[in-house]
Amino acid sequence: MRLLIINHFVSAYESLRSNHLRTGLTVLGVTIGIASIIVILSLSAGATGIISSQIDRHGDGIIVVRPGAPERSTGLTDLTSTIAGNTVTSSLTEQDLSDIQNIQGVTAAAPLMFIGGSVTAGSKTPLNATIVATTPSLPDIVSLPIDTGQFIDTVTDNDTAVIGAQLSIDLFGTDQSIGKMFHTHGMPFRVIGILKSLNSPVNYNNVDFDHTAVIDLESGKSFNQGVAAIQQIDIRVDTPDKLPAVIASTDRLLSRNHRGEKDYSILSGDTLAKPTNKLFSAIAATLATVAAISLLVGGIGIMNIMLVGVTERTREIGIRKSLGASSAHITWQFLIESLVMSLAGGVGGYILGYIISFAIARTFLTFNPAFSWAIAGYAAAISLGIGLIFGLYPAIRAARKDPIEALRQYH
Repeated sequence: MRLLIINHFVSAYESLRSNHLRTGLTVLGVTIGIASIIVILSLSAGATGIISSQIDRHGDGIIVVRPGAPERSTGLTDLTSTIAGNTVTSSLTEQDLSDIQNIQGVTAAAPLMFIGGSVTAGSKTPLNATIVATTPSLPDIVSLPIDTGQFIDTVTDNDTAVIGAQLSIDLFGTDQSIGKMFHTHGMPFRVIGILKSLNSPVNYNNVDFDHTAVIDLESGKSFNQGVAAIQQIDIRVDTPDKLPAVIASTDRLLSRNHRGEKDYSILSGDTLAKPTNKLFSAIAATLATVAAISLLVGGIGIMNIMLVGVTERTREIGIRKSLGASSAHITWQFLIESLVMSLAGGVGGYILGYIISFAIARTFLTFNPAFSWAIAGYAAAISLGIGLIFGLYPAIRAARKDPIEALRQYH
């Protein structure tokens, strides 16, 4: 049996090599399809891996509270709508923040209030700038290293701000902009601090601090009729072992403040990364479905070349059957040819996909694509599936040929 299978592979290799141009074009169709899916899966896994690694490094003692019931909270999409200007729908209040700060085991708690609008300095108005209102406690929870100047504190004026390194360059053409002025909502702000470049637009706060202007919460409230529309509260617990107790206390406190209404979500550890990872996974699944269309084209190409091969080798099939080859032997002979082409396309697509992924990551993104056995397994499974599905009909058609009729055909 082993010798027969080896013989089938040798026969498949010789047959495909004799028509190398046609075979190469067919394999290329599968390669492109597999490469498209590898690009999507590897970059998506790389993006979700950033969140998980951040949680591993800093998340043991971090809790995040967001508005919205847990089953309806979508993480990144909630904050995206907030940045667009919908800041009045938050269920979190300053009273919630104050009460959380007094929970035993909490070392710091800071709000994140997103302000819709633009940031302007002279004639420059960066389109991707974000405005976040918070309190001086934020650096005690989130790693926000200062490059020059200082962070906002209790003695700085309300019209002062700390900006990201890239926003400083976008506004003023330099990353040394201490003392310079910018405007938002018609109000002037003086830069008192520049953050070090973090180069991490994907994070559990869903804030690209490199393009963000951080202002005092009181200033943020002035843009919203004096109301603090808090979209997130970051909490730091002094020791990780107190995390469950602090979460329980926070839940009881918020339930009391909100009169039993579960209009908030408390996230920590793996659950903190889950909403954003779920969003990336949904996007990846959608794009992979679209990319699968190219695989369908590649599969049709395999079926086409196999049907042509069956027609061209009808006499060969008749000779093999007359010498004792069974229908199963003929079926496996042609099916293995189909599998060889699809697997060759799968290997080529896997390599090409990662080459494209790294090129995209180095050019446009701030993270690298992820390697995993799961992605390699998907590539192998899809390649085998394409070979089996689109090679089975031609193989069966070849096996059903009548040997007498087949021998009558001369080529």
